Amino acid sequence: MYTKKVFKAKDMAKWTRFETLFFFIFIVIIVSIYYFLNIQWFKIPWTPLALIGTAVAFVIGFQNNSAYGRIWEARKIWGGIVNTSRTFGMFVQDMIGNEHTKNNYPEEEIRENIKTLTYRHIAWMTALRHSMRTRKSWETVIDEKSNQEWVKVVSPPEWSSTLEKDLEPYLSEEDLAYTLSKNNKQTALLYLQSHHLKELKNQGKIWEFSFLQLENVLEELFTLQGKSERIKNFPYPRHFASLNHYFMWLFVLLLPIALVPQFSEIGEQISKSLPFIGDLFIWLSVPFYVIVAWIFHTMERIGRTGDNPFEGSANDVPISTIARGIEIDLRQNLGETNEEIPKQFPQIYDTQM
Repeated sequence: MYTKKVFKAKDMAKWTRFETLFFFIFIVIIVSIYYFLNIQWFKIPWTPLALIGTAVAFVIGFQNNSAYGRIWEARKIWGGIVNTSRTFGMFVQDMIGNEHTKNNYPEEEIRENIKTLTYRHIAWMTALRHSMRTRKSWETVIDEKSNQEWVKVVSPPEWSSTLEKDLEPYLSEEDLAYTLSKNNKQTALLYLQSHHLKELKNQGKIWEFSFLQLENVLEELFTLQGKSERIKNFPYPRHFASLNHYFMWLFVLLLPIALVPQFSEIGEQISKSLPFIGDLFIWLSVPFYVIVAWIFHTMERIGRTGDNPFEGSANDVPISTIARGIEIDLRQNLGETNEEIPKQFPQIYDTQM
């Protein structure tokens, strides 16, 4: 959904504050038990815990790389939609005309055909972005409490409007009824584009070679649409995501049993020369544990947040802004005024939708 602002430290702290509070309370309880009940004997060696931590770090790294790959691929796909859309708009304006017609059609009719094809392309982008924002059962990141707070402030425009309402300005009543009757609306719109181009070719308004060029552009749009739908409809494999989540929590919950006794032993050595400091040294394990647990948890959460680049979270690809930007370009090149063209979606807290 959004092209991000740079996360400041306070933003990250706010985003993870519930987990950080849990880590703090958890380690304080553990240290209190060790300190007041004197159970330093209850500990596990570092070696098995280090092996678990290493495995968790590898899996988290793998997940984050995969999540970034999905986000970057999605951004490249929509970058391709930008370029192909501009090409389509240029071809439509320059390839439709009376050069190869037997009958000299009125210029107004030519311009109307150009506008219809251009508007239908904008409708295709609208249908595609609505499809990408449709909630899937595995898209659960925005259900987290801190993400719910963000969604209340910034949410995709597709969630506050309907597809039918957004398509109405760009389609005739006949085209709108046809499109809404299909399961895959964006595919239906590309079919309409192809049928329209074939009709123009039969009328001679498009040269046969130009018709093939435009059909190639539609083929590329189909390809880009399919790639976008592939990312949307195929989630990051659950056996990787779920097990990684459980392994991370296993490591975080076992960590105090190795960390606290270690600080206690260091404190005993310090007590020989500095009794007061040595006695309290065990409490230094609290900030160290919180830092380590926070890093592991936050890195794992970042990976989960980036798994689905069209979910509607703050880390999504800003497809609404991209689509509106293309619309503005196409309509300006049709000769429409800025008053006729809808404004770009606003940035809220430096965040694009």
